[in-house]
Amino acid sequence: MKEILLEDLLHMLEKETTSPIKIKFNQHNGFSDPMDLYKANPDEINNQWLFWRNKMRYFDVGDIAVCFLKLSNETWLLTTIKKVTKELNVLNNINYEGKELKEYEQFLGRVIVKYHKSHQTQLRHYKSIKDKLIVIQILPTLFDGEDFPGYDKVRLSYSQLKTIIDRNKRDWIAALENQKAVYLITDTHTGKLYVGSATSEHGMLLQRWKNYVSNGHGGNIGLIELVKKEGFDYVKKYFQYSILENYNAKVDDDIILSRESWWKEIFKSREFGYNKN
Repeated sequence: MKEILLEDLLHMLEKETTSPIKIKFNQHNGFSDPMDLYKANPDEINNQWLFWRNKMRYFDVGDIAVCFLKLSNETWLLTTIKKVTKELNVLNNINYEGKELKEYEQFLGRVIVKYHKSHQTQLRHYKSIKDKLIVIQILPTLFDGEDFPGYDKVRLSYSQLKTIIDRNKRDWIAALENQKAVYLITDTHTGKLYVGSATSEHGMLLQRWKNYVSNGHGGNIGLIELVKKEGFDYVKKYFQYSILENYNAKVDDDIILSRESWWKEIFKSREFGYNKN
């Protein structure tokens, strides 16, 4: 079967005669994962990351700026296509303003292409690589993060968990809202652990994790002490959430609590972690 190129879908070369088209490939910069930022706030990528300038002059007024966001080794998500309307003449900051092109709106946040990026630079002229941008998927709805992977494969940073809850990601919400569970919070900075449980008394797993998103400690004594000492930003930077065991809503709460105690013994989280009971 013949491969479908991005050009077959968008017919962008029709604009090339009057407006140079340039693609910016955004990926982890050593400090931030743009995918986490995009899932929380797409404008942070479609404006700040796309139009950030360091020493290199990426765009000129009149250019068409195409933003790709790295999904995996050779797959990229098309997030926006804008015409550059203004240059701000600044370095190491957002240097351009642009207007999103409405004719491509239906494809933004939905088209995934395969492209082998062998170059170090972020920028490429569209016409030089148009034959290498292969469409592999058009999502039925806007990309909003990875699908729920199964209870035994949950491993979320604070920002990932917050995004799931804030954006009400349906598959995750459905998986968490009616489940009892024993869960693990890992401090990736110190290695300290906290074992917790979600029962009907405390609103099941979704509600328990919503509490952590809202204040960082969920009312737990050891975590309250940590937040008071290090601040909420410490939790946002270093905490990771996973599920040790999950149960349906009909399982007696006492069983969940006994399993919670067992895991505390296994991990020694009372002696060396954040559990205080």
